[in-house]
Amino acid sequence: MKNIKSLVTFLVLITSLFSFSQQKPQAQKVKVTGKVIEKSTNQPLEYASVYAQNTKNPSAVSGGMTDAKGEFSFEVPAGVYYIKIEFLGFKTVEFKDKAIDSNTNLGVIAVVEDSKQLDEVVIVAEKAAVEIKLDKKVYNVGKDMTVKGGTASDVLDNVPSVSVDVDGNVSLRGNENVKILIDGKPSGMIGVNVAQALKQLPADAIEKVEVITNPSSRYEAEGGAGIVNIVLKKGKNQGINGSVTGTVGYPENYNLTGNFNFRGENFNFFTNLGYNNSTSPGNYLRNSEYTTPSPGSPTYIEETRENDRERRGKNNNFGLEWYLTKSLSWTNSVGFSKNEGGNPEDVNYYNYDANRELMYIRNRYNDQTNENDNLNFSSNITKNFKKEGHKLTADFSVSGNHDNDISIIKETIVGSSAAPEITGTINFQKQNRTLAQTDYVLPIGKGQFEAGYKGDFSDMLTDYKVEEDIDPAVGPGSGIVNEDLTNKLNYKEKINAVYSQYGRKIGKFSYLAGLRFEDSNIDINLLTTNEFNNKKYNNLFPSLFLTYELGGKSSVSVNYSKRINRPRGRLINPFSSYSSDIAYFKGNPDLDPSMTNAFDIGYMKQWDKLTLTTSVYLNHTENSFQFVQRESGKYAVTVVDGTDIVDPNTGEIIVIGGPDIRIPVIETTPINLATEYRGGFEFTLNYTPYKWWKLNGNFNFFRNETQGDYTYVNYLGETVVQDFNNIAFTWFTRVTSRVTLPYAIEWQTNVTYNAPQENAQGKSLGVASANLAFSKDVLKDKGTVTLNVNDLFNSRKRIFDSNLPSAITHTEMQGRERQINLSFTYRFNKKKTDKDRQPKNAGEGEDFIGG
Repeated sequence: MKNIKSLVTFLVLITSLFSFSQQKPQAQKVKVTGKVIEKSTNQPLEYASVYAQNTKNPSAVSGGMTDAKGEFSFEVPAGVYYIKIEFLGFKTVEFKDKAIDSNTNLGVIAVVEDSKQLDEVVIVAEKAAVEIKLDKKVYNVGKDMTVKGGTASDVLDNVPSVSVDVDGNVSLRGNENVKILIDGKPSGMIGVNVAQALKQLPADAIEKVEVITNPSSRYEAEGGAGIVNIVLKKGKNQGINGSVTGTVGYPENYNLTGNFNFRGENFNFFTNLGYNNSTSPGNYLRNSEYTTPSPGSPTYIEETRENDRERRGKNNNFGLEWYLTKSLSWTNSVGFSKNEGGNPEDVNYYNYDANRELMYIRNRYNDQTNENDNLNFSSNITKNFKKEGHKLTADFSVSGNHDNDISIIKETIVGSSAAPEITGTINFQKQNRTLAQTDYVLPIGKGQFEAGYKGDFSDMLTDYKVEEDIDPAVGPGSGIVNEDLTNKLNYKEKINAVYSQYGRKIGKFSYLAGLRFEDSNIDINLLTTNEFNNKKYNNLFPSLFLTYELGGKSSVSVNYSKRINRPRGRLINPFSSYSSDIAYFKGNPDLDPSMTNAFDIGYMKQWDKLTLTTSVYLNHTENSFQFVQRESGKYAVTVVDGTDIVDPNTGEIIVIGGPDIRIPVIETTPINLATEYRGGFEFTLNYTPYKWWKLNGNFNFFRNETQGDYTYVNYLGETVVQDFNNIAFTWFTRVTSRVTLPYAIEWQTNVTYNAPQENAQGKSLGVASANLAFSKDVLKDKGTVTLNVNDLFNSRKRIFDSNLPSAITHTEMQGRERQINLSFTYRFNKKKTDKDRQPKNAGEGEDFIGG
């Protein structure tokens, strides 16, 4: 099957080794070789099966599978054989009574699609681990019905091993230290705010997602948990072809995307166009109990928040691949996006005394607007030499991103005659990024040598300002600047890297060993306070991958790599949000990078209807990032002296006197906390019990241990030492079911459960959620109608409890409520089962799978 690939070859003949004692072999063995290609595209066909049976001794069976180049090689005793080449969706090629008396090359074998099998290919090829290579796994997600009309965040949240929380933060195997790439390269699109950028990228523009839990030296060392690479659609079918998808949804969601391709003899033009207009409601609840409240201040506060994230955006990408000669191609692409909208928040603080009697209600309305612009250009030159696999690539890209947020915050006491307090925030962010890279691949015998250079240079400026007592008619810029919450941060990063690696396959054994060197030069400049900090360091990052084929369609692998996680963005920015004045996030510009040693032992086994991939992993991290909550030493002050307030229970006017109400502000901040051990067990199952039913399951259980303590001074001036030695166990699972109903209606269900997890300051509670979708092909399979419901039970939330010396809190966050979408896709000059041929992304490199 084309879309369910594996690393292993099956039914490989056990070869005989010649001994140095000159002992005569019991039977003469000869080698059978050849190459399989798709006739329509002349592209190599990977993982086609080759079956060889001795006609005189039917029990003597041998064969193999084609590699990434479409080539196969195996040994058999000399004799006469029946040979067939098979691949699901293609017509079988047979050689009857083929005499194999000496080393034989069957030549180039072209296979053609079998139209009778196409429908079966569509059913089986959905939502599975389609490629399992030596150092990465690839999941085809382009036909996932539950993400139609959605975003990249929705796509990633359906990929095994990957999770996306309510804030849009991506984690891999429960670890948020993951590097996100687009087409194998860091993208300016996701440079400033990864979570926000993923919500702006349409799901229908994505072809596949590559999950690299333990990257080799070819890849940048960033990301302690690994790398998630999003590959965009770039059709390469002959002539003019493409598809258009339109979506309407509730809550409001209007989405139109198009993917077009024009392939000529010497060029290939491709483009992705998208427009979105949506409103995503969300909500927030925080219940706090203050153990030592100030006199006259509330003991209990219930904070409720409702928001509507509004977005109107355009995403466009154009590219041209020019075949200068048969061995030289030049690809240029330009992409730009513009998004605008807002996120108005209505927040109520219900304040209770020690007897849980309501004292007063404070309302905080945050009218936030946002504008985002992104422009990027990339160029790639690929030179293929005479020897197959021998190639040189050079890449260059530049990008710029501007993200502007403006908020006007109006605070009132419900029923009060006092004038409202009006605060304004301005958050201007811009980033420029330049990337230069070259990679060289040289096949040497049955091995492959690789080497390359990469330079990544970025400059990001964040200008954040909070103003109080602003004139609402004028807006931000007319008030008094709050110096405690205002800052201007300039982050500059220069990273130069070189790497080299060599891989080879010896019989059933494969290895890939590499070494990467990265030199980092980073400036973190707080311009508001004239604090300038330069960090220079360089590191070596070794990697080693070992794979052994056990036979019977199974293999085992042992992998090791060293990784780095550099703090940037909100982790180092002292202030970037003011959504709540009693609890906020504060970045730490003094964070140091964390270093991770990653170990992984994997096993894969294939049966006729079942594929199992499993691994045991361990990550040892020094200087790991941990998020701590503490009393900031600041207060949210509410002036109520002599203020008339309407009692919400009786409607009577009362006058509150006494001191102003002072509420300690709880601050969440990241720190470097000594050592972290994260170990776990994961498995993925692809099971097809019947042609009309396919199941995919992913389960991940892990143990997380932190060692260290943290000291700070609380709002009373007392020194507090917190012990962060903690051991926590948790797990999560995801099951996807795909059923073909009568009248060729496809029914897909995704169910996810995240188990509870404890930490040194509290506990995250377990959460279950489900997605549902139905799909039907129409117009002679040129069109597809899809109805999906994301978060069917409206239960996808982040729920956690925390216990601090001064406050006990319970928090529930829901970034987006249940979404219902109806989509229609129309394909022209392109069948549903067409396989888009893509150029190798320059950032991806080539995988060594043995010669």
